[in-house]
Amino acid sequence: MREYTAQLSNRGGRWRLFVALLGVPVSQWPEDGFGPGSAVPTVAERSRLLDSLGFVFTDGAEWEWTEYSERPDDDTSPVRLLASIRVCSREEGAP
Repeated sequence: MREYTAQLSNRGGRWRLFVALLGVPVSQWPEDGFGPGSAVPTVAERSRLLDSLGFVFTDGAEWEWTEYSERPDDDTSPVRLLASIRVCSREEGAP
């Protein structure tokens, strides 16, 4: 089973979910978003959106959150959150 990394990020007040595909141009990665709002989409909402993109969580996978600065060398820079989780294509299914 081939695994991929799905990532959730917020830019401009909108949460976006995409699946990183190695060797594929970023412009062709499966991606979709949630409506405007500051609330983090629930795990169920993320799961439904991933399913619509053709992916499912792998067994035992959990969301991992990372924070990073827009400008790494500037401690006054806005902090962004990025969540990631392991997924596989819906056709392959989780093991």
